[in-house]
Amino acid sequence: MIFKDYYRILELQTNRVTMEEIKNSYRELAKKYHPDVNIENKEAEERFKDINEAYRVLSDSSAKRKYDRMWNNYIGNKKRKEFEESRRSSDSVFSDFFNMFFGNVKEEVEEKKIKNKKPPIKGENIETEINVSIEDAYYGLSKKISLRTVNGNMKTFSVKVPAGIRDNEKIRLIGQGKEGQNGGKNGDLFIKINIEDNNKFKLKGCDLYTNLYLTPWEAALGTKTQIDSIDESVALYIPPGIQSGEEVKIAQKGYKDGKGTRGDLVAEVKIMVPTELQDNEKELFEKMAEISTFNPRKM
Repeated sequence: MIFKDYYRILELQTNRVTMEEIKNSYRELAKKYHPDVNIENKEAEERFKDINEAYRVLSDSSAKRKYDRMWNNYIGNKKRKEFEESRRSSDSVFSDFFNMFFGNVKEEVEEKKIKNKKPPIKGENIETEINVSIEDAYYGLSKKISLRTVNGNMKTFSVKVPAGIRDNEKIRLIGQGKEGQNGGKNGDLFIKINIEDNNKFKLKGCDLYTNLYLTPWEAALGTKTQIDSIDESVALYIPPGIQSGEEVKIAQKGYKDGKGTRGDLVAEVKIMVPTELQDNEKELFEKMAEISTFNPRKM
């Protein structure tokens, strides 16, 4: 077996060198003999393997101490060869010399890497919320929001609100949360959607609630009228004698339910009395008061 002079391989004249000198020499030689710059050069390929092998031993403090003891016995002040021939099996990157004396170095280095390597930690998720109108939520929209990041800067996000999103549903922007640690993935940004009621519609589940305003005579006699849903006007028949506070339900004219169908449109009847009467209107109400026997307080 040929003793391998790792210091000579790294072009160092003595073993009294610093770790920084070992590293610098390794970097220069590895760059010089790298297979990418020495294509199909078997001699350079073997030299590159020896350079890595030498650095693997001399960069490990315990392995270097063991090697230095042998180096002093085999080499010492004796005349050194220019370069020792490599002897290794065809499928090994390490020489027979290395495997005999330092076969455990590779495993120890890998164990240290695993032990010292911190596990990746995913970044924290961030949650915020935005308000959208019932109409915007029904039809969908793109909306820009600006948030202050952890470093104090403002960042603008483009949020696509899908048509028919439900109240309190959250939109997830992958990787837009806090940064991960040790190579971990970034957290996500969750945006909760608050659907706001307005003067025309109120949302309860998948049903839309609205008001149906009637005159006293329409309520008493019945009528045909039109009522607006969120996307069209709907014809509606009002039976005679309908009362204020009653609800008229129009099926499948409400909000989207996420299953391809819709909730109901619920119209609450509100009978409105004129605040100012013309003379002929006043006469009609006075006459009705004389002839009518209807008394809601005695029902």
